[in-house]
Amino acid sequence: MSNIKVELKKYQVEQIKEICKSFGNNPDELINVLHKVQGTFGYLPAEVQEVIAQELKVPVAKVYGVVTFYSYFTMLPKGAYPISVCTGTACYVRGAETVLQEFKKELGIEVGQTTDDGRFSISCLRCVGACGLAPVVMVGDKTYGRVSPDMVRDIIKEYSD
Repeated sequence: MSNIKVELKKYQVEQIKEICKSFGNNPDELINVLHKVQGTFGYLPAEVQEVIAQELKVPVAKVYGVVTFYSYFTMLPKGAYPISVCTGTACYVRGAETVLQEFKKELGIEVGQTTDDGRFSISCLRCVGACGLAPVVMVGDKTYGRVSPDMVRDIIKEYSD
């Protein structure tokens, strides 16, 4: 986890407040608020969580707990092309780990990190629901099935031009 301090601009704070207000500043809507805010900002750094906690009148620890519990939420910025490797049972058994290792090697980053140019990030997910195509990789919304380590370079190349 990086300890990069994010300096929120006044308009960004106002955007967060507006999103909270659109859900009636209701603490029961925390997950919906987090979804919408992450959709707007791309991620949920501590500074964003603090504004949400303040607006919904809940402890920051509660917001942080929800953000860290659900794998959908992220506290780190994702790349322009987020790569998600399924590591669910079917994918794992059919070689997802070696595919993941190849992505890490080719991009020079670890799971949860973003390349220096901001183009790619790597994450793991549990199940895409396409077990018959295992191992499965998603780049953004595009799904790749039956991925082998020797396909990784070509997948990355699709997004590098």
